[in-house]
Amino acid sequence: MGRVVAVANQKGGVGKTTTAVNLAASLAVAEQNVLLVDLDPQGNASTGVGWSPGSFQQGVYRVLLGEMEVVEVARPTEIPFLQVVGATPDLVAIEQELIGAEDRATRLRSALASVQQRYDFIIVDCPPSLGVLTINALTAADLVVVPMQCEYYALEGLSQLVDTVDRVRNGLNPSLELHGVLLTMFDPRNNLATEVAGEVRRHFHVYETVIPRNIRLAEAPSHGKPVILYDAASRGSSGYLNLARELLDGLPEKAA
Repeated sequence: MGRVVAVANQKGGVGKTTTAVNLAASLAVAEQNVLLVDLDPQGNASTGVGWSPGSFQQGVYRVLLGEMEVVEVARPTEIPFLQVVGATPDLVAIEQELIGAEDRATRLRSALASVQQRYDFIIVDCPPSLGVLTINALTAADLVVVPMQCEYYALEGLSQLVDTVDRVRNGLNPSLELHGVLLTMFDPRNNLATEVAGEVRRHFHVYETVIPRNIRLAEAPSHGKPVILYDAASRGSSGYLNLARELLDGLPEKAA
C-alpha cells in the first residue's frame, strides 16, 4: 500500500512545487513506483515533469468530480517509475463545483484508494492556500512534508498550517502525520536564515537535508525536467536525492 505524501505550505514561493517534483523524481530513480498528483490549478508540477501547459485534456479535476478514475488520467514521464496526474485550468473552479457535496473533503482520498496498491509513493503538490484542495490532500495523506524558506514570516505561516493539520487529524484523518519541515533556498551566510532555522528546529522535526539556493534547480522547470534530468551533478539534485534517501531510511515498512 503506497504512502500518500502531501507537500504543503499555504505561503507561495517557498519551493513547494520544486520539492514535490524533485522528491517524486528522486524516489523514482531509486526504483520506487511514484505517482505525482498536481493539485495546484497553476499546473506547475505537471510542466515540471515535461507536460506543457494545455497538454492535459483530462486531469485531477475530472477525478475530483467523480467523472474519471485516477488510472484513466495518469500519464508517463521521462523517468520510468514516475507517472503524473496533471492539473487543468478548470481545477480553479473545483471549490464552487463541490460546495454542496457532503464528501467534498474526501474526494481525493476515495479516488486514490483505488490505485494505492500500484505505487510505493503518491506525492501530492498542494496549492498555496488552505482551501478545499489542500484539505483534500491532507485528508488523503499519510504524511505532510512542509517546505519552508527561512524568512521572517515563515513561522507565522507554519503555525497556520499546523492548526489546519491538527483540525484535519481530529476530524477527517486521525493517522495524518506532520512528518517534517524541509528548509529550502537556504543560504548559511544569511544570519536571519540561520536564526529562523534554529527556531523551527526547537518546535518541529526538521529534515537533516537542507536544500540550498541553486541556479540549476531554478532553471530546470523552464526545460520541463526535474533537476536530476537537467543537471544530475548539481547541488540541487544532490539535495533532493538526499531527501528521498532520508525519507526512505526513516519510514517503517507499510503493510500491504
